[in-house]
Amino acid sequence: MANNSNSSKRKRIAIVNLLLIVGVLVLLNIAGAFKFLRLDLTSEKRYTLNPATIDLLENLDDIVYFKVYLEGDLPANYKSLRNSTKEMLDEFRAYSSFIEYEFIDPSEADSEEEKKAVYRQLIEDGLVYTNPIEEKASGVSQTLIWPGAVVRYRGRSLPLQLLRTQTYANEEQLINRSVNDLEYEMTNVIRKLQTVVKPRVAFIEGHGELDSTATKDITLALSEYYTVERTNIDSNLTSLVFRDDKGDSIRFIPRFKAIIIAKPEKVIPEKDKFIIDQYIMRGGKVLWLVDRVKADMDSMSVYSSKLVYPLDLNLDDQLFKYGARINANLVADLRSSVIPLVVGRVGNQPRFQPKRWPYFVLSFPDSKHPVINNLNASRFEFVSTIDTVDAPGIKKTVLLRSSKRSRDVNTPARISLNILREEPDPRQYPKSGLPIAVLLEGRFTSVFSNRLVASLLSSNEVGYLEKAIKPGAMIIVGDGDIIKNDVNRSTGQIIPMGFDRYTGELFGNRDFILNCVNYLCDDTGLIAVRSRDVQLRLLDVTRIKASRTLIQMQNVVFPIALILLAGAVIIMLRKRHFSKSKTKN
Repeated sequence: MANNSNSSKRKRIAIVNLLLIVGVLVLLNIAGAFKFLRLDLTSEKRYTLNPATIDLLENLDDIVYFKVYLEGDLPANYKSLRNSTKEMLDEFRAYSSFIEYEFIDPSEADSEEEKKAVYRQLIEDGLVYTNPIEEKASGVSQTLIWPGAVVRYRGRSLPLQLLRTQTYANEEQLINRSVNDLEYEMTNVIRKLQTVVKPRVAFIEGHGELDSTATKDITLALSEYYTVERTNIDSNLTSLVFRDDKGDSIRFIPRFKAIIIAKPEKVIPEKDKFIIDQYIMRGGKVLWLVDRVKADMDSMSVYSSKLVYPLDLNLDDQLFKYGARINANLVADLRSSVIPLVVGRVGNQPRFQPKRWPYFVLSFPDSKHPVINNLNASRFEFVSTIDTVDAPGIKKTVLLRSSKRSRDVNTPARISLNILREEPDPRQYPKSGLPIAVLLEGRFTSVFSNRLVASLLSSNEVGYLEKAIKPGAMIIVGDGDIIKNDVNRSTGQIIPMGFDRYTGELFGNRDFILNCVNYLCDDTGLIAVRSRDVQLRLLDVTRIKASRTLIQMQNVVFPIALILLAGAVIIMLRKRHFSKSKTKN
Protein backbone atom coordinates (compact mmCIF):
# COMPACT_ATOMS: atom_id res chain seq x y z
CA MET A 1 0.00 0.00 0.00
CA ALA A 2 2.87 2.37 0.87
CA ASN A 3 4.41 1.81 -2.58
CA ASN A 4 1.09 2.61 -4.31
CA SER A 5 0.70 5.76 -2.16
CA ASN A 6 4.21 6.99 -3.05
CA SER A 7 3.60 6.22 -6.71
CA SER A 8 0.35 8.25 -6.72
CA LYS A 9 2.07 11.13 -4.94
CA ARG A 10 4.88 11.22 -7.54
CA LYS A 11 2.32 11.24 -10.33
CA ARG A 12 0.46 14.16 -8.79
CA ILE A 13 3.72 16.12 -8.38
CA ALA A 14 4.68 15.39 -11.98
CA ILE A 15 1.26 16.57 -13.22
CA VAL A 16 1.49 19.76 -11.11
CA ASN A 17 4.99 20.49 -12.45
CA LEU A 18 3.80 19.93 -16.02
CA LEU A 19 0.86 22.29 -15.50
CA LEU A 20 3.17 24.92 -13.98
CA ILE A 21 5.52 24.71 -16.95
CA VAL A 22 2.65 24.96 -19.44
CA GLY A 23 1.21 27.90 -17.48
CA VAL A 24 4.55 29.76 -17.45
CA LEU A 25 4.94 29.22 -21.21
CA VAL A 26 1.41 30.51 -21.84
CA LEU A 27 2.05 33.59 -19.69
CA LEU A 28 5.35 34.27 -21.50
CA ASN A 29 3.59 34.04 -24.87
CA ILE A 30 0.85 36.40 -23.71
CA ALA A 31 3.47 38.87 -22.39
CA GLY A 32 5.41 38.53 -25.65
CA ALA A 33 2.36 39.68 -27.59
CA PHE A 34 2.52 43.01 -25.74
CA LYS A 35 6.27 43.40 -25.14
CA PHE A 36 8.96 42.67 -27.79
CA LEU A 37 12.09 41.16 -26.24
CA ARG A 38 15.16 39.48 -27.69
CA LEU A 39 18.11 38.03 -25.77
CA ASP A 40 21.60 38.11 -27.27
CA LEU A 41 23.86 35.59 -25.54
CA THR A 42 26.88 36.02 -27.88
CA SER A 43 30.02 37.46 -26.25
CA GLU A 44 30.36 40.33 -28.77
CA LYS A 45 26.57 41.02 -28.89
CA ARG A 46 26.48 40.07 -32.56
CA TYR A 47 22.68 40.20 -32.72
CA THR A 48 22.18 43.43 -30.75
CA LEU A 49 21.34 46.32 -33.06
CA ASN A 50 22.27 49.91 -32.31
CA PRO A 51 19.36 52.02 -30.93
CA ALA A 52 19.64 54.32 -33.97
CA THR A 53 19.21 51.31 -36.27
CA ILE A 54 16.19 50.08 -34.34
CA ASP A 55 14.63 53.54 -34.48
CA LEU A 56 15.21 53.69 -38.24
CA LEU A 57 13.64 50.26 -38.79
CA GLU A 58 10.64 50.84 -36.56
CA ASN A 59 9.81 54.05 -38.44
CA LEU A 60 9.87 52.53 -41.94
CA ASP A 61 6.66 53.19 -43.83
CA ASP A 62 7.23 51.20 -47.02
CA ILE A 63 9.04 48.09 -48.25
CA VAL A 64 12.84 48.09 -48.45
CA TYR A 65 13.85 45.25 -50.79
CA PHE A 66 17.36 43.76 -50.69
CA LYS A 67 18.38 41.80 -53.78
CA VAL A 68 21.57 40.04 -52.63
CA TYR A 69 23.85 38.47 -55.25
CA LEU A 70 25.97 36.48 -52.80
CA GLU A 71 24.73 32.96 -53.47
CA GLY A 72 25.85 29.75 -55.14
CA ASP A 73 29.00 27.66 -54.80
CA LEU A 74 31.06 30.05 -52.64
CA PRO A 75 34.44 29.68 -50.91
CA ALA A 76 34.24 29.14 -47.13
CA ASN A 77 35.02 32.78 -46.21
CA TYR A 78 32.36 34.12 -48.55
CA LYS A 79 29.83 31.64 -47.18
CA SER A 80 30.49 33.22 -43.78
CA LEU A 81 29.82 36.66 -45.25
CA ARG A 82 26.68 35.36 -46.95
CA ASN A 83 25.40 33.78 -43.72
CA SER A 84 26.19 36.92 -41.71
CA THR A 85 24.34 39.03 -44.28
CA LYS A 86 21.27 36.82 -44.01
CA GLU A 87 21.45 36.89 -40.20
CA MET A 88 21.63 40.69 -40.22
CA LEU A 89 18.66 40.94 -42.60
CA ASP A 90 16.71 38.58 -40.33
CA GLU A 91 17.56 40.86 -37.40
CA PHE A 92 16.25 43.81 -39.39
CA ARG A 93 13.03 41.89 -40.13
CA ALA A 94 12.56 41.24 -36.42
CA TYR A 95 12.06 44.99 -35.97
CA SER A 96 10.27 45.82 -39.22
CA SER A 97 7.90 43.88 -41.45
CA PHE A 98 8.88 46.22 -44.31
CA ILE A 99 12.29 44.52 -44.76
CA GLU A 100 12.25 41.95 -47.57
CA TYR A 101 15.11 40.17 -49.30
CA GLU A 102 16.14 37.42 -51.67
CA PHE A 103 19.49 35.79 -52.44
CA ILE A 104 20.38 35.24 -56.09
CA ASP A 105 23.19 33.32 -57.79
CA PRO A 106 24.20 35.59 -60.70
CA SER A 107 26.20 32.75 -62.29
CA GLU A 108 23.13 30.55 -62.61
CA ALA A 109 22.02 31.11 -66.19
CA ASP A 110 20.89 28.92 -69.09
CA SER A 111 23.62 30.14 -71.42
CA GLU A 112 26.89 32.03 -71.38
CA GLU A 113 25.28 34.98 -73.15
CA GLU A 114 22.59 35.30 -70.45
CA LYS A 115 25.27 35.12 -67.77
CA LYS A 116 27.25 37.94 -69.41
CA ALA A 117 24.07 40.01 -69.70
CA VAL A 118 23.45 39.58 -65.97
CA TYR A 119 27.04 40.60 -65.22
CA ARG A 120 26.72 43.73 -67.38
CA GLN A 121 23.51 44.69 -65.56
CA LEU A 122 25.21 44.26 -62.17
CA ILE A 123 28.04 46.56 -63.27
CA GLU A 124 25.49 49.15 -64.44
CA ASP A 125 23.78 48.85 -61.05
CA GLY A 126 27.08 49.79 -59.40
CA LEU A 127 28.25 46.43 -58.03
CA VAL A 128 31.87 45.27 -58.12
CA TYR A 129 32.94 41.66 -58.52
CA THR A 130 35.89 39.76 -57.07
CA ASN A 131 37.53 36.53 -58.20
CA PRO A 132 39.36 34.97 -55.24
CA ILE A 133 41.61 31.95 -55.70
CA GLU A 134 40.42 28.93 -53.73
CA GLU A 135 42.60 25.90 -53.04
CA LYS A 136 40.71 22.60 -53.04
CA ALA A 137 41.77 18.98 -52.80
CA SER A 138 41.35 18.69 -56.57
CA GLY A 139 43.54 21.76 -57.23
CA VAL A 140 43.25 25.54 -57.47
CA SER A 141 40.04 27.17 -58.70
CA GLN A 142 39.01 30.76 -59.34
CA THR A 143 35.38 31.87 -59.05
CA LEU A 144 33.67 35.11 -60.06
CA ILE A 145 31.78 36.43 -57.02
CA TRP A 146 29.52 39.48 -56.69
CA PRO A 147 29.54 40.31 -52.96
CA GLY A 148 26.88 42.99 -53.10
CA ALA A 149 23.19 43.83 -53.26
CA VAL A 150 20.82 46.22 -54.98
CA VAL A 151 18.46 47.89 -52.50
CA ARG A 152 15.13 49.35 -53.65
CA TYR A 153 12.72 51.69 -51.88
CA ARG A 154 9.80 53.59 -53.41
CA GLY A 155 11.07 53.38 -56.98
CA ARG A 156 14.66 54.32 -56.08
CA SER A 157 17.60 51.91 -55.97
CA LEU A 158 21.18 52.02 -54.71
CA PRO A 159 24.04 49.50 -54.76
CA LEU A 160 25.28 48.01 -51.50
CA GLN A 161 28.80 46.62 -51.58
CA LEU A 162 29.10 43.92 -48.89
CA LEU A 163 32.85 43.27 -49.25
CA ARG A 164 35.02 46.12 -48.01
CA THR A 165 38.63 46.88 -49.02
CA GLN A 166 41.56 47.51 -46.74
CA THR A 167 45.29 48.02 -47.31
CA TYR A 168 47.62 45.27 -46.06
CA ALA A 169 44.67 43.03 -45.14
CA ASN A 170 44.28 39.40 -46.17
CA GLU A 171 41.02 37.86 -47.30
CA GLU A 172 40.07 36.68 -43.81
CA GLN A 173 40.57 40.17 -42.36
CA LEU A 174 38.53 41.71 -45.19
CA ILE A 175 35.64 39.32 -44.54
CA ASN A 176 35.78 40.06 -40.82
CA ARG A 177 35.76 43.83 -41.45
CA SER A 178 32.89 43.43 -43.90
CA VAL A 179 30.85 41.58 -41.27
CA ASN A 180 31.68 44.34 -38.77
CA ASP A 181 30.30 46.94 -41.18
CA LEU A 182 27.13 45.12 -42.23
CA GLU A 183 24.76 46.94 -39.88
CA TYR A 184 26.27 50.33 -40.73
CA GLU A 185 26.24 49.76 -44.48
CA MET A 186 22.66 48.49 -44.51
CA THR A 187 21.28 51.29 -42.34
CA ASN A 188 23.31 53.76 -44.37
CA VAL A 189 21.78 52.69 -47.67
CA ILE A 190 18.26 52.80 -46.18
CA ARG A 191 18.94 56.28 -44.86
CA LYS A 192 20.15 57.49 -48.27
CA LEU A 193 17.09 55.99 -50.00
CA GLN A 194 14.78 57.72 -47.51
CA THR A 195 16.40 61.13 -47.75
CA VAL A 196 14.35 63.48 -49.92
CA VAL A 197 15.76 66.85 -48.89
CA LYS A 198 19.48 66.55 -48.24
CA PRO A 199 21.26 68.73 -45.67
CA ARG A 200 23.56 71.37 -47.18
CA VAL A 201 27.33 71.44 -46.75
CA ALA A 202 29.71 73.91 -48.37
CA PHE A 203 33.33 74.26 -49.41
CA ILE A 204 34.68 77.70 -48.54
CA GLU A 205 36.41 79.62 -51.36
CA GLY A 206 38.26 82.90 -51.74
CA HIS A 207 41.46 82.23 -49.79
CA GLY A 208 43.32 79.94 -52.20
CA GLU A 209 41.44 76.80 -51.13
CA LEU A 210 41.41 73.66 -53.29
CA ASP A 211 39.13 74.13 -56.30
CA SER A 212 36.23 71.99 -57.46
CA THR A 213 38.46 69.79 -59.64
CA ALA A 214 40.85 68.98 -56.79
CA THR A 215 37.90 68.04 -54.55
CA LYS A 216 35.75 66.31 -57.18
CA ASP A 217 36.12 62.82 -55.69
CA ILE A 218 35.01 63.74 -52.17
CA THR A 219 32.26 65.96 -53.60
CA LEU A 220 30.77 62.96 -55.40
CA ALA A 221 31.01 60.87 -52.23
CA LEU A 222 29.40 63.58 -50.09
CA SER A 223 26.65 64.11 -52.67
CA GLU A 224 25.13 60.78 -51.66
CA TYR A 225 24.26 62.35 -48.29
CA TYR A 226 24.28 66.10 -48.77
CA THR A 227 23.69 68.94 -51.19
CA VAL A 228 27.28 70.08 -51.72
CA GLU A 229 27.89 73.74 -52.58
CA ARG A 230 30.81 76.13 -52.85
CA THR A 231 30.61 79.60 -51.34
CA ASN A 232 32.87 82.64 -51.21
CA ILE A 233 32.53 84.52 -47.92
CA ASP A 234 33.90 87.76 -49.41
CA SER A 235 33.17 89.75 -46.21
CA ASN A 236 29.43 89.09 -46.62
CA LEU A 237 27.87 88.76 -43.16
CA THR A 238 25.07 86.53 -44.46
CA SER A 239 27.20 84.20 -46.58
CA LEU A 240 27.06 81.43 -43.93
CA VAL A 241 23.88 82.42 -42.06
CA PHE A 242 20.57 83.91 -43.06
CA ARG A 243 18.59 86.46 -41.10
CA ASP A 244 15.17 85.48 -39.77
CA ASP A 245 13.04 88.49 -38.81
CA LYS A 246 9.94 86.47 -37.88
CA GLY A 247 8.62 87.02 -34.39
CA ASP A 248 9.73 89.59 -31.84
CA SER A 249 13.48 88.91 -32.09
CA ILE A 250 16.00 88.72 -34.92
CA ARG A 251 17.68 85.36 -35.43
CA PHE A 252 20.60 84.29 -37.56
CA ILE A 253 20.35 80.64 -38.70
CA PRO A 254 23.20 78.65 -40.30
CA ARG A 255 22.77 78.12 -44.04
CA PHE A 256 24.84 74.94 -43.97
CA LYS A 257 24.99 71.93 -41.65
CA ALA A 258 28.79 72.04 -41.99
CA ILE A 259 31.48 73.87 -43.91
CA ILE A 260 34.81 72.53 -45.19
CA ILE A 261 37.88 74.75 -45.26
CA ALA A 262 40.24 72.79 -47.52
CA LYS A 263 43.85 73.97 -47.71
CA PRO A 264 43.65 77.80 -47.75
CA GLU A 265 46.89 79.38 -49.01
CA LYS A 266 46.13 83.09 -48.54
CA VAL A 267 45.73 85.16 -45.38
CA ILE A 268 42.13 85.02 -44.18
CA PRO A 269 40.86 88.56 -43.45
CA GLU A 270 39.54 89.43 -40.00
CA LYS A 271 36.02 89.97 -41.30
CA ASP A 272 35.91 86.53 -42.90
CA LYS A 273 37.22 85.07 -39.64
CA PHE A 274 34.42 86.88 -37.82
CA ILE A 275 31.80 85.43 -40.18
CA ILE A 276 33.15 81.90 -39.67
CA ASP A 277 33.32 82.49 -35.91
CA GLN A 278 29.68 83.62 -35.67
CA TYR A 279 28.59 80.68 -37.85
CA ILE A 280 30.20 78.42 -35.22
CA MET A 281 28.53 80.34 -32.38
CA ARG A 282 25.15 79.55 -33.98
CA GLY A 283 25.78 75.81 -34.08
CA GLY A 284 27.61 75.50 -37.40
CA LYS A 285 30.19 72.68 -37.75
CA VAL A 286 33.60 73.09 -39.40
CA LEU A 287 36.10 70.68 -40.91
CA TRP A 288 39.48 72.47 -40.93
CA LEU A 289 42.05 70.98 -43.35
CA VAL A 290 44.96 73.35 -42.96
CA ASP A 291 48.58 73.37 -44.17
CA ARG A 292 50.64 75.25 -41.60
CA VAL A 293 53.81 74.73 -43.66
CA LYS A 294 54.42 75.49 -47.33
CA ALA A 295 55.76 72.19 -48.66
CA ASP A 296 55.21 70.12 -51.81
CA MET A 297 57.07 67.77 -54.11
CA ASP A 298 57.36 70.23 -57.03
CA SER A 299 60.94 70.60 -58.27
CA MET A 300 62.33 68.03 -55.81
CA SER A 301 62.84 65.51 -58.61
CA VAL A 302 65.18 68.04 -60.24
CA TYR A 303 66.98 69.62 -57.28
CA SER A 304 66.62 66.74 -54.74
CA SER A 305 66.00 69.23 -51.92
CA LYS A 306 63.59 71.99 -51.04
CA LEU A 307 63.19 74.74 -48.47
CA VAL A 308 59.95 74.43 -46.48
CA TYR A 309 58.71 77.34 -44.40
CA PRO A 310 55.77 78.34 -42.17
CA LEU A 311 52.60 79.56 -43.83
CA ASP A 312 50.80 82.44 -42.13
CA LEU A 313 47.04 82.16 -42.66
CA ASN A 314 45.94 84.39 -39.75
CA LEU A 315 44.14 81.43 -38.13
CA ASP A 316 46.39 80.72 -35.12
CA ASP A 317 44.48 82.88 -32.63
CA GLN A 318 41.09 81.57 -33.77
CA LEU A 319 41.96 77.87 -33.51
CA PHE A 320 43.79 78.54 -30.23
CA LYS A 321 40.64 80.07 -28.75
CA TYR A 322 38.63 77.00 -29.75
CA GLY A 323 41.16 74.64 -28.11
CA ALA A 324 43.88 73.64 -30.61
CA ARG A 325 47.06 74.86 -32.27
CA ILE A 326 48.53 73.64 -35.57
CA ASN A 327 52.31 73.77 -35.23
CA ALA A 328 54.66 75.11 -37.91
CA ASN A 329 56.46 71.78 -38.28
CA LEU A 330 56.39 68.60 -40.35
CA VAL A 331 56.00 65.02 -39.17
CA ALA A 332 58.60 62.52 -40.39
CA ASP A 333 57.58 58.91 -39.82
CA LEU A 334 59.15 55.53 -40.55
CA ARG A 335 55.63 54.26 -41.28
CA SER A 336 55.12 56.04 -44.57
CA SER A 337 54.23 55.53 -48.23
CA VAL A 338 56.77 55.19 -51.02
CA ILE A 339 58.00 57.38 -53.85
CA PRO A 340 60.22 56.34 -56.79
CA LEU A 341 63.86 57.30 -56.36
CA VAL A 342 66.37 57.34 -59.23
CA VAL A 343 69.14 54.92 -58.19
CA GLY A 344 70.97 54.57 -61.53
CA ARG A 345 70.53 54.33 -65.26
CA VAL A 346 70.11 51.49 -67.73
CA GLY A 347 71.35 52.89 -71.02
CA ASN A 348 69.60 56.24 -71.42
CA GLN A 349 66.72 55.30 -69.13
CA PRO A 350 66.70 56.09 -65.40
CA ARG A 351 66.27 53.15 -63.03
CA PHE A 352 63.78 53.75 -60.23
CA GLN A 353 63.51 52.06 -56.87
CA PRO A 354 60.61 52.57 -54.44
CA LYS A 355 61.69 54.18 -51.17
CA ARG A 356 59.63 55.10 -48.14
CA TRP A 357 59.42 58.90 -47.96
CA PRO A 358 59.04 59.78 -44.23
CA TYR A 359 57.08 62.97 -44.96
CA PHE A 360 54.24 60.97 -46.57
CA VAL A 361 52.85 59.67 -43.28
CA LEU A 362 50.51 56.67 -43.01
CA SER A 363 48.23 56.88 -39.98
CA PHE A 364 46.37 53.78 -38.82
CA PRO A 365 43.40 54.30 -36.46
CA ASP A 366 44.20 53.20 -32.91
CA SER A 367 40.89 53.78 -31.10
CA LYS A 368 37.22 52.82 -31.32
CA HIS A 369 35.92 56.35 -31.92
CA PRO A 370 33.09 56.25 -34.50
CA VAL A 371 34.97 58.57 -36.89
CA ILE A 372 37.91 56.19 -37.29
CA ASN A 373 36.78 52.76 -36.12
CA ASN A 374 37.49 50.02 -38.70
CA LEU A 375 38.98 52.52 -41.17
CA ASN A 376 41.89 51.84 -43.47
CA ALA A 377 45.12 53.83 -43.06
CA SER A 378 44.98 57.48 -44.16
CA ARG A 379 47.80 58.92 -46.28
CA PHE A 380 49.14 62.39 -45.47
CA GLU A 381 51.53 64.57 -47.47
CA PHE A 382 53.59 66.97 -45.32
CA VAL A 383 51.38 66.94 -42.23
CA SER A 384 51.90 69.11 -39.15
CA THR A 385 51.33 68.21 -35.50
CA ILE A 386 48.39 69.61 -33.52
CA ASP A 387 48.52 70.59 -29.86
CA THR A 388 45.40 70.81 -27.72
CA VAL A 389 45.29 73.87 -25.45
CA ASP A 390 43.19 74.94 -22.50
CA ALA A 391 39.63 75.88 -23.51
CA PRO A 392 36.98 75.69 -20.77
CA GLY A 393 34.19 73.22 -21.52
CA ILE A 394 35.80 71.85 -24.68
CA LYS A 395 36.40 68.11 -25.03
CA LYS A 396 39.45 67.23 -27.13
CA THR A 397 39.81 63.86 -28.86
CA VAL A 398 42.86 62.88 -30.91
CA LEU A 399 41.58 60.99 -33.95
CA LEU A 400 44.80 60.19 -35.82
CA ARG A 401 48.45 60.03 -34.75
CA SER A 402 51.87 59.23 -36.13
CA SER A 403 53.46 55.85 -35.43
CA LYS A 404 55.79 54.88 -32.58
CA ARG A 405 58.79 55.79 -34.77
CA SER A 406 58.37 59.44 -35.75
CA ARG A 407 59.72 62.93 -35.17
CA ASP A 408 58.73 66.53 -35.81
CA VAL A 409 60.85 68.83 -37.96
CA ASN A 410 60.58 72.52 -37.10
CA THR A 411 60.49 74.97 -39.99
CA PRO A 412 61.96 76.74 -41.83
CA ALA A 413 64.04 73.74 -42.84
CA ARG A 414 65.50 72.07 -45.90
CA ILE A 415 64.26 68.59 -46.74
CA SER A 416 66.18 66.38 -49.14
CA LEU A 417 65.63 63.17 -51.07
CA ASN A 418 69.20 62.20 -50.25
CA ILE A 419 68.07 60.76 -46.93
CA LEU A 420 66.48 57.93 -48.92
CA ARG A 421 69.85 56.72 -50.18
CA GLU A 422 70.70 55.32 -46.75
CA GLU A 423 68.82 53.03 -44.41
CA PRO A 424 66.88 55.10 -41.85
CA ASP A 425 68.18 55.07 -38.28
CA PRO A 426 65.27 54.36 -35.86
CA ARG A 427 67.10 56.36 -33.19
CA GLN A 428 66.45 59.50 -35.23
CA TYR A 429 62.69 58.89 -34.88
CA PRO A 430 62.27 58.86 -31.08
CA LYS A 431 58.74 60.28 -30.77
CA SER A 432 55.48 58.33 -30.63
CA GLY A 433 51.87 59.15 -31.38
CA LEU A 434 52.16 62.75 -32.55
CA PRO A 435 48.59 64.13 -32.97
CA ILE A 436 47.72 65.08 -36.57
CA ALA A 437 43.88 65.13 -36.47
CA VAL A 438 41.83 66.36 -33.51
CA LEU A 439 38.11 66.56 -32.71
CA LEU A 440 36.87 69.45 -30.53
CA GLU A 441 33.39 69.32 -28.96
CA GLY A 442 31.54 71.67 -26.63
CA ARG A 443 30.27 75.26 -26.35
CA PHE A 444 32.91 77.37 -28.05
CA THR A 445 33.80 80.93 -27.04
CA SER A 446 34.15 83.57 -29.75
CA VAL A 447 37.68 84.57 -30.69
CA PHE A 448 36.38 88.15 -30.91
CA SER A 449 35.38 88.26 -27.26
CA ASN A 450 36.45 91.64 -25.78
CA ARG A 451 37.73 92.74 -29.18
CA LEU A 452 34.67 94.38 -30.78
CA VAL A 453 33.59 97.98 -30.32
CA ALA A 454 30.26 98.73 -28.64
CA SER A 455 28.57 99.78 -31.89
CA LEU A 456 29.19 96.38 -33.45
CA LEU A 457 28.11 94.53 -30.32
CA SER A 458 24.68 96.21 -30.39
CA SER A 459 24.21 96.10 -34.16
CA ASN A 460 21.22 94.11 -35.41
CA GLU A 461 23.08 93.61 -38.69
CA VAL A 462 25.86 91.73 -36.92
CA GLY A 463 23.94 89.89 -34.18
CA TYR A 464 27.16 89.11 -32.30
CA LEU A 465 27.30 86.12 -29.93
CA GLU A 466 30.16 85.76 -27.47
CA LYS A 467 29.29 82.15 -26.58
CA ALA A 468 27.88 79.38 -28.75
CA ILE A 469 24.14 78.94 -28.28
CA LYS A 470 24.55 75.15 -28.03
CA PRO A 471 27.34 72.53 -27.98
CA GLY A 472 29.06 72.21 -31.34
CA ALA A 473 31.90 70.30 -32.95
CA MET A 474 34.82 70.83 -35.30
CA ILE A 475 37.59 68.63 -36.62
CA ILE A 476 41.08 69.99 -37.28
CA VAL A 477 43.54 68.17 -39.56
CA GLY A 478 47.14 69.32 -40.01
CA ASP A 479 47.19 68.60 -43.75
CA GLY A 480 45.08 70.07 -46.56
CA ASP A 481 46.14 67.54 -49.18
CA ILE A 482 44.35 64.68 -47.42
CA ILE A 483 41.15 65.69 -49.25
CA LYS A 484 42.80 66.33 -52.62
CA ASN A 485 42.38 64.04 -55.62
CA ASP A 486 44.71 63.94 -58.62
CA VAL A 487 43.62 64.21 -62.24
CA ASN A 488 44.93 62.23 -65.20
CA ARG A 489 46.24 65.01 -67.44
CA SER A 490 45.84 63.09 -70.68
CA THR A 491 42.28 61.81 -70.10
CA GLY A 492 40.93 64.26 -67.50
CA GLN A 493 39.86 61.30 -65.37
CA ILE A 494 39.59 61.91 -61.63
CA ILE A 495 41.99 59.74 -59.61
CA PRO A 496 40.45 58.82 -56.22
CA MET A 497 41.79 60.66 -53.18
CA GLY A 498 44.18 58.52 -51.18
CA PHE A 499 45.27 56.61 -54.29
CA ASP A 500 49.01 55.98 -54.39
CA ARG A 501 49.96 56.03 -58.06
CA TYR A 502 53.36 54.49 -57.28
CA THR A 503 52.02 51.34 -55.60
CA GLY A 504 48.42 51.22 -56.83
CA GLU A 505 47.13 51.13 -53.25
CA LEU A 506 43.99 52.97 -52.21
CA PHE A 507 44.21 54.40 -48.70
CA GLY A 508 41.33 55.43 -46.44
CA ASN A 509 41.36 59.21 -47.05
CA ARG A 510 37.90 59.27 -48.59
CA ASP A 511 36.31 57.23 -45.80
CA PHE A 512 38.03 59.35 -43.16
CA ILE A 513 36.81 62.66 -44.61
CA LEU A 514 33.36 61.21 -45.25
CA ASN A 515 33.16 60.01 -41.65
CA CYS A 516 34.33 63.40 -40.39
CA VAL A 517 31.51 65.18 -42.22
CA ASN A 518 28.99 62.50 -41.27
CA TYR A 519 29.97 62.83 -37.63
CA LEU A 520 29.73 66.62 -37.70
CA CYS A 521 26.32 66.52 -39.44
CA ASP A 522 24.77 63.38 -38.00
CA ASP A 523 21.73 64.11 -35.82
CA THR A 524 20.52 60.49 -35.60
CA GLY A 525 23.76 58.92 -34.39
CA LEU A 526 23.88 56.33 -37.20
CA ILE A 527 27.64 56.66 -37.48
CA ALA A 528 27.94 55.09 -34.02
CA VAL A 529 26.99 51.80 -35.67
CA ARG A 530 30.53 51.66 -37.07
CA SER A 531 31.83 50.92 -33.57
CA ARG A 532 30.36 47.41 -33.47
CA ASP A 533 33.05 44.73 -33.42
CA VAL A 534 32.03 41.22 -34.49
CA GLN A 535 34.71 38.54 -34.36
CA LEU A 536 34.35 35.74 -36.88
CA ARG A 537 35.55 32.29 -35.80
CA LEU A 538 37.08 31.42 -39.16
CA LEU A 539 39.01 28.26 -39.89
CA ASP A 540 42.81 28.20 -39.96
CA VAL A 541 43.47 27.30 -43.61
CA THR A 542 47.17 26.53 -43.04
CA ARG A 543 46.40 24.16 -40.18
CA ILE A 544 43.67 22.45 -42.23
CA LYS A 545 46.12 21.73 -45.04
CA ALA A 546 48.76 20.35 -42.67
CA SER A 547 46.36 18.19 -40.64
CA ARG A 548 43.62 17.35 -43.15
CA THR A 549 43.65 13.57 -42.47
CA LEU A 550 43.73 13.96 -38.68
CA ILE A 551 40.86 16.48 -38.74
CA GLN A 552 38.79 14.19 -40.96
CA MET A 553 39.41 11.30 -38.57
CA GLN A 554 38.44 13.46 -35.57
CA ASN A 555 35.23 14.68 -37.21
CA VAL A 556 34.10 11.46 -38.90
CA VAL A 557 35.64 8.39 -37.26
CA PHE A 558 35.84 9.56 -33.64
CA PRO A 559 32.11 10.41 -33.21
CA ILE A 560 31.10 7.03 -34.72
CA ALA A 561 33.59 5.19 -32.51
CA LEU A 562 32.30 7.07 -29.46
CA ILE A 563 28.69 6.09 -30.26
CA LEU A 564 29.69 2.43 -30.78
CA LEU A 565 31.61 2.42 -27.50
CA ALA A 566 28.67 3.94 -25.62
CA GLY A 567 26.34 1.35 -27.18
CA ALA A 568 28.65 -1.50 -26.15
CA VAL A 569 28.82 -0.21 -22.56
CA ILE A 570 25.02 0.09 -22.37
CA ILE A 571 24.57 -3.49 -23.70
CA MET A 572 27.08 -4.83 -21.16
CA LEU A 573 25.33 -3.02 -18.31
CA ARG A 574 21.92 -4.32 -19.43
CA LYS A 575 23.28 -7.91 -19.62
CA ARG A 576 24.77 -7.60 -16.14
CA HIS A 577 21.49 -6.19 -14.79
CA PHE A 578 19.38 -9.02 -16.28
CA SER A 579 21.85 -11.71 -15.19
CA LYS A 580 21.60 -10.46 -11.58
CA SER A 581 17.80 -10.48 -11.81
CA LYS A 582 17.76 -14.11 -13.01
CA THR A 583 20.14 -15.14 -10.21
CA LYS A 584 17.82 -13.59 -7.59
CA ASN A 585 14.80 -15.36 -9.03
